[in-house]
Amino acid sequence: MEFDDQHVDVSGVDDQRGGGGGGRGRIGGGTAVAGGGGVLALVVTVIVILLGGGGSGATGPGGIDLSQLVPGAVAGGTTGETSAELQTRCNTEGAIDKYDDCFLIKVYDETDEVWSAEFTLIGQPYHRPRLTFFSGGVATGCGNATSEVGPFYCPPDEKIYIDVDFLNQLQQQFGATGRYAQAYILAHEFGHHLQTLLGIEPKVRKAQKANPRQANALSVKLELQADCFAGVWGNLASAAGNVTVTQAEVAEAQNAAAAVGDDRIQAQAGVRVNPEKWTHGSAADRKRWYTTGFDSGDINRCDTFAA
Repeated sequence: MEFDDQHVDVSGVDDQRGGGGGGRGRIGGGTAVAGGGGVLALVVTVIVILLGGGGSGATGPGGIDLSQLVPGAVAGGTTGETSAELQTRCNTEGAIDKYDDCFLIKVYDETDEVWSAEFTLIGQPYHRPRLTFFSGGVATGCGNATSEVGPFYCPPDEKIYIDVDFLNQLQQQFGATGRYAQAYILAHEFGHHLQTLLGIEPKVRKAQKANPRQANALSVKLELQADCFAGVWGNLASAAGNVTVTQAEVAEAQNAAAAVGDDRIQAQAGVRVNPEKWTHGSAADRKRWYTTGFDSGDINRCDTFAA
């Protein structure tokens, strides 16, 4: 995955690692982390609900200990740097390839640029979400969360939360590996922000409260739409020249989307595959909706509620 430039802007980042410092979250051997929840942003909510846990209302947080599903997983982090130091480090030569956090910030910057332009074209008000790095645990507008929830978006405070170290471990556990898979995860979480801006998310939450029996089905449609939005971003970013996306990288995102389908997660958790408990969609549906977004480059093709 190549960017049109190597400048990293950290002005949209809140770094709460190490009590406000910046941990480096360095990757090994030049490989990286990966929706949606990006993909894994959804992983925890899926596991929480499928296995009978509770949720906080955010796209991700829940009350389950993933250590049983991710052997050796620990919520860790490093103390580090000020925003100025983060800005300096991420703009040194090779930093985007060397550090996970710098790569994620660059993807965040490019995603913001693309959606800002697109919302202007369609005549919709736009402002970006904040990107928050944390380690161990964090207080959010959706309640307290720990690293084990994976990446997530919180509608009340309009922030995307990521523990970079734990994200690496989730990627490896669920097979959602690759640099572009990581970009897909962030783009998926950004997609939830678009749903907030467009008024989709609050309407869905209201409908879920009015009809609890449809809560899971509506959640699936919300998540599949975020997958589709992530695909649209990839198309628009490539067309605008923000990033260069290869077919191999598209395949990484498709694999990442499928890797956290509800059916695969239930199977991996050793429980019976039960569609009635799905909250994010099957592996096939998640891959299909991401592909629909990428192939079309049109958010109007992402109406999962009418499909």
